[in-house]
Amino acid sequence: MEYKDQYQQPQTPKYECLLFDLDDTLYPPSSGLSEQCSEIIKEYMVQKLGIEESKVPEMNRVLYQNYGTTLAGLKAIGYNFDNDDFHSFLHGRLPYDKLKPDHVLRTLLLSLPIRKVIFSNAEEVHVAKGLSKLGLEDCFDQIICFETLNPNNDNTVNDNIIEVPSQSDAHDSGLPKSPIVCKPFENAFEEAFKKANINPQRTLFFDDSIRNIQTGKLMGLDTVLVGSSHRANGVDYALESIHNIREALPMLWEVKEESGSIGYQEKMGIETPVEA
Repeated sequence: MEYKDQYQQPQTPKYECLLFDLDDTLYPPSSGLSEQCSEIIKEYMVQKLGIEESKVPEMNRVLYQNYGTTLAGLKAIGYNFDNDDFHSFLHGRLPYDKLKPDHVLRTLLLSLPIRKVIFSNAEEVHVAKGLSKLGLEDCFDQIICFETLNPNNDNTVNDNIIEVPSQSDAHDSGLPKSPIVCKPFENAFEEAFKKANINPQRTLFFDDSIRNIQTGKLMGLDTVLVGSSHRANGVDYALESIHNIREALPMLWEVKEESGSIGYQEKMGIETPVEA
């Protein structure tokens, strides 16, 4: 029995993949990008689709709430436009200069001895620009984005434009299905798992959206809500900031590579509040 420890098999790490959202997760909402994005979408709805300006704010809220993205909602209710044109209009106007290199986050991500994947509803160009501005472009092994989830870039829509009900009536209105695959819906997660060869039982998912987090939990992922300390239903860990990852989840570094016995247990103390 005295030789028992000598022949123990190395412990299998709990996680083999870390799945990260980009917007308002790898950078804070205080950057203003998401708020600006919403305003530009409203401009597109008025200028490109001819929607009455007074109707746009409520319509945008209802579509986002029911379809995950405004683009998915507009396609569902019958608006015919090119997806690339929408993305070009939107992200061609975003103030990316508000994003600054995040050296602390870069160090954290590169020190993690686990595969890292981006999972975003945004298109490839936006993800690439965002990661580049943050200085994180080489920190991830794979990117799952709009083109990954919608490989045919299908522009098929309904024959007729459907009037959008009010916010209070929308959930019971039987709105049509969208041709666009996106979070927070289960088919988006299924596609991400397939395309990135992800085992949800051994994956930790980071996102700022409670809807995305709750769907992820239903799909078998362990979850980290970023931007809040409130652990709601479906939330395994809650971080005020992505910078809190080391304090909240130290086990991600507690891995030793059998070859060379390389350890990842050094401390990087970052004094920011965290609840986990």
